[in-house]
This record gives sequence, structure tokens and C-alpha cells, in this order.
Amino acid sequence: METKLTQLLNITYPIIQAPMFLVSNVAMVTEAMKSGIAGCIPALNYRTLDELRAALKALKAAKPAGGSFGFNLIVNKSNVKYKGQLEVICEEGCDFIITSLGSPEETIRQAHQVGIKVFCDVVDLKFAKKVENLGADAVIAVNNQAGGHRGDKSPEALIRELVSHCNIPIISAGGVGCKADINNMLAYGAEGVSVGSPFIASIEAGVTDDYKQACVNYGEDDIVMTERISGTPCTVINTPYVQKIGTKQTWLESVLNKNKTLKKWVKMIRFSIGMNATKNAATKATYKTVWVAGPSIEHTHAILPVKDIVSNLVN
Repeated sequence: METKLTQLLNITYPIIQAPMFLVSNVAMVTEAMKSGIAGCIPALNYRTLDELRAALKALKAAKPAGGSFGFNLIVNKSNVKYKGQLEVICEEGCDFIITSLGSPEETIRQAHQVGIKVFCDVVDLKFAKKVENLGADAVIAVNNQAGGHRGDKSPEALIRELVSHCNIPIISAGGVGCKADINNMLAYGAEGVSVGSPFIASIEAGVTDDYKQACVNYGEDDIVMTERISGTPCTVINTPYVQKIGTKQTWLESVLNKNKTLKKWVKMIRFSIGMNATKNAATKATYKTVWVAGPSIEHTHAILPVKDIVSNLVN
């Protein structure tokens, strides 16, 4: 399974364990590296820069020969921690950074100065060409099968379009839950895949057993889009609680979102409320079960160690 991604990151299999808010942690990424794939953690999973620095040091200490790890940065203005996070990551060092939701120009410039590769989330060709021109090392093509905030195009359509017009590697994100899915993405022209949801139900994941078990009990047909988390459509498991509160924004939010002056503040409030609810559901016992996941949980049949999940994906 040697591809441009395995060469870029010096890994055995062309798979990145995707960065997942609240879920990804040092233990998961360490096991991912030991299993021959790369792992990535959202920098926002750490409340302070000291905690982020400690995670970087721990991963460097645990990194096996041939291992590779990275961090995900939200690079738009809404992330007030961004500049500090980028500084710490560049000081401590890692193998790659994945950027999301904004211009990666500053990240690419600073990361490349210290030998860190930068992969950029994109959902269409326009943004893929922009980040390529800025010097990105690869793009993460987020398709309409991804968990969380996803793109609009099917995996095949998006990969083929980007491969036809870009000169840097395309890594497909979304819709991978088994070996056949990986084979399909590579056949479309991707150099690797970013896999998230199947790793939620890992022993090492830092979420509740209820969340993990939900990924076992529910399947592809149980994934719905909701506007009740961040204000932007996001995929969640259609639990009884999600059914109760509905998936559309309230009538008041709808009205206020049409006001140019108030729209920004309404989104910020909705994001804050939604993230708090998601955090509580992921980390403690609560009936307010808002669990983010993608349709690839269809292939999750048990809570397993990361090494076994990797084995199932590549065999």
C-alpha cells in the first residue's frame, strides 16, 4: 500500500487517524503510530498551551521508528488560541499540521521553516488550488461522507476533480470504514485516507463508554445533519434526544441570522452552547446525548483497541 502519503510521512499504511474534537488523545495517536499509520489531534483538545506542549513532548517520546504524528489547527480569527498554538507546535516539532477553516498561509510559512509539513482541509477545487499555490504539501479532501462538518461532493467526484487539477497529493476524508473503502479511494486517485469515526469506539478514546457503544449500536442510516451544535450543519447520531430537540435552528435564531449586525453574535452563542452540550455528552453521563459521528460507523461492531481497528482497516 505504498503511496505518496506513506512516503511523505514514512508510514506503512496510507492512513491518518483523523483529528476529532474531544475524542483524539495521546494514547490513541501513540497506538496509531505503533500500528503503522499516522495520528492527529486537534490543538483545541487542550485548554492551555502548557497542556499542548506536554502532549507534543509525550508523543515525541513515544514515537516509534517510522511513526508520524500531527496536530490540527483552526486557522480562522474565531480561534483566539491559534497563534500561540502554532508557536508551541513549531517550537516543539511534529511531522505535520492539518489546517481547517481559514487561510493556512501563516501556518505554511512558519511550519515549513522548521520542517513541518502542512496538509489543508478543502471541500472544493477553488480552495484546493488556493492552498496549493500557498505551498501546502497535500490537501485533505473532505467529502459528503465525512463525520462532523463535511463537504457537498461525493468521494469519487471530489477526488477525481482534485487529482485532475492539482499537483500535490490528495488525501480523502470521509466514508472509510473498511478495507474496501480504502481501495475505492485509492482507485479514484487519492494517495491516502483520513479516518475518524471508526476510532471513536476505541478503548483508548477519551470519551464515555456510552458514546463508544452508540457507534457500535447505530449505523449509517442513523446519521443525521443538525444545525443545533455550531450553527453550521454537522453530522450526529440520531439519538432520542436529538430527535426531541430537532435538527434545525430555532425560529428566533433563523430570524436573527438574517440580521447582518447580529448574525456573528448569534453564531458565537450557538457554537458555545452546542460545543458545551457536545462536550458533556462525550465526557460524562447525561441524557442529552449529542454524539458527533459519520456514516462509516456502519462498519463498527465492537469497542476495540486502536491496533485492532487498524488491522481491520488494512486486512
